[in-house]
This record gives sequence, structure tokens and C-alpha cells, in this order.
Amino acid sequence: MSFDADLNACAALVERGDPLRFRAVMAAPVAARRVLFSLYAFNVEVARAPWVTQEPMIAEMRLQWWRDVCEEIAKGGPVRRHEVATPLAQTITADDAHLLDELVAARRWDIYKDPFEDAAHFADYLNKTSGHLTWVAARSLGAADETVVRDAAFAAGVATWLRAIPELEAKGRIPLLDGTADGVKTLAADAFARLQKARKSRASVSRAARAALLHIGQAESTLRAAMADPSRVADGRLPDVTAQDQLRLAFRSLTGRW
Repeated sequence: MSFDADLNACAALVERGDPLRFRAVMAAPVAARRVLFSLYAFNVEVARAPWVTQEPMIAEMRLQWWRDVCEEIAKGGPVRRHEVATPLAQTITADDAHLLDELVAARRWDIYKDPFEDAAHFADYLNKTSGHLTWVAARSLGAADETVVRDAAFAAGVATWLRAIPELEAKGRIPLLDGTADGVKTLAADAFARLQKARKSRASVSRAARAALLHIGQAESTLRAAMADPSRVADGRLPDVTAQDQLRLAFRSLTGRW
């Protein structure tokens, strides 16, 4: 499968902005890469939009631009020309576009410095960001059980969130409802339990769809480390998953055991 200039740009964007998912895509079957690179490039663009400016209004406009893209795709009409929006429109359905619109809307939390309202708000944020992205990717590739995919995505989302805590706090955000050692340990343990639950039902995710879950496996070491020593979260001493995951990613790719 050859990539055009847009897909090459998407791949480069993911490589720079989301190296874990980039390596997971490169370990996926070639046929899956067109779908995954366009989706993950979209996610990189949306995730960074609130952080590239100190002006909330400008950040809101950047996110709205992507919401407009999702609306154009959902309506099935012409979609604005863009190196990410164009291949994305060729990849996803109208229903997918509605989910990705919710993903963009959830990212508005990143613009401001208000804490999450409660546990339900935090869970909703992760479900609409990590969850929606992974579910759209999985179902675009093949048959999959939504609950299993979302449980796995939640675990990966928590792991990514825990690794980002020092940077979020340095930028004035309040990323955790309970930042105590017990609170961090409980959050990591709950996420780990959902990961284990999802893994027990791997068979309900087709081999084709598993390519969307190859990045999930790296969450385990992060969650285990946070459970064993919650202080590693605030101190930024969680495992370097990019470095340690090379052999494990190859194993997951060969066996499909994310």
C-alpha cells in the first residue's frame, strides 16, 4: 500500500507527537496503517490545540475548527482541504465523526484551570478522549466488542494521564480529584482491573481490530508502578515505556495479545 503526501504527513505528525502510537501503528498490518495514521494524526492535532496558546479564545477557535471538520464529515458533503482532515474524511463514517466531535469537545477541559467536577466527570473525559479514539479505530478495522475496547482504552488513558501529571501541574492544572498516595493508588488499581477484565475477553475483538489496541499493552507497567509506589507519579519517576516496550510490542504484534 502506497501513501500519498497527506498520509505521509499524518505519519510524520504521529511520529513527532505520539511516539507510542506511532510505533504501534508501524507494528500493525500494513492495511491498518492508513486508518490508524489519519485517526491518530487527528488526535495529535486536537490534543495539542489547547496548549499552543495562552489565550483561551484562540484555543477555543482551534478546537472549533476541528469540530467543524467533524460536522462536515458527518453531513457527507465537501470537507475542507487539509493534510489530516482530507484522509480522515476518507477513513471514517458519519457516526464516527459524531464520536470524534465529542472527543474534541471534551478537550475544552484542557484550556482552563478548573478541576474535574467529580469522578464521573473525569471518567467521562477519559471515555470521550482515549475511549472514543480507540473505539473508532477498532471498529474501523474489524469486529470488536465495545465494552472490551473501552475498558482497555480507559486503562491506557489513565496510564498516559499519570505520566503527564508533573507537566500538567507545572502548567497550573489540577489533574487529579485525589492527589494523595491513596487516591493515586486507587485510580491506578481501578484502571489495572479494567485492563485485566478486557484482556480476559480478547477473543471478542477480531484480529483485524486488535491493531487498534497494540498501544494498550504499555499501560501495564505504568499502572503497576503507580500502585506499588504512588510517589513516582508526582516525581515523574514512572517507567519510560517508549524505551522498555520494544520487545513487548513485537510480541503483541505477533500474537495479538495486547
